[in-house]
Amino acid sequence: MKLLLTSNGISNPTIRAGLVDMLGKPIEESSALLVASGMHPFPGAGTRVVDVVRGTSSNQLCGIGWRSLGLLEPTALPSVRRDSWVPALEEADALLVYGGHVAFLAYWMRRSGMVELLPRLEHLVYVGVSAGAIVTTPFNCDAESNAASLPEESEIPTATDGGLGFVDFTLWVHIGNPNPIFEDHTLENAAQFALEVGMRTYALDDASALAVDGTDVTVLSEGRCEVFEPAG
Repeated sequence: MKLLLTSNGISNPTIRAGLVDMLGKPIEESSALLVASGMHPFPGAGTRVVDVVRGTSSNQLCGIGWRSLGLLEPTALPSVRRDSWVPALEEADALLVYGGHVAFLAYWMRRSGMVELLPRLEHLVYVGVSAGAIVTTPFNCDAESNAASLPEESEIPTATDGGLGFVDFTLWVHIGNPNPIFEDHTLENAAQFALEVGMRTYALDDASALAVDGTDVTVLSEGRCEVFEPAG
């Protein structure tokens, strides 16, 4: 599995070219499955997910010319036979994992069995947006706010070290985004987080992404990406 980890989707020609390179063929010849489960914990999720599917959201992900597009819902997968969804994932060229709630997304990706399956799919390109990118790392920089947005009796763990660990670094996204919900997404907080967790941390603005192929990490950016090492 290769990973394209973005702050704001396929937001510019540089990131799009990186995606095509990872696919090894044009987007128009590629099939994709969308996971939008991370939106469920938030008000208005249904409308926002429809915007993503239509390609009318601010995060360009689905409406970029895929040959085919399907939905994959991890919260439903533990209740159905694996042969009803595993073949579709095995045949897909890309898995588009939208943003939202990191801890919720991690929980259901584990419960569904996706976490064990994905690393074995060598041809697959995992395209993560915001929380969909953060969840691939070992650490959840949104753990505190994630805990506040779940019911008190929730069984979903919200520890900082609750990421899936597909990569050996961690992420901060939406650096410099003026939306008040991202006011703590600053370079200073990203640098502090790197010190706290003891791991390399990439801070991406909405015009930046990371292309990960094995141990190789390539920055794709028309904006700003900063790297913070745990030693400061």
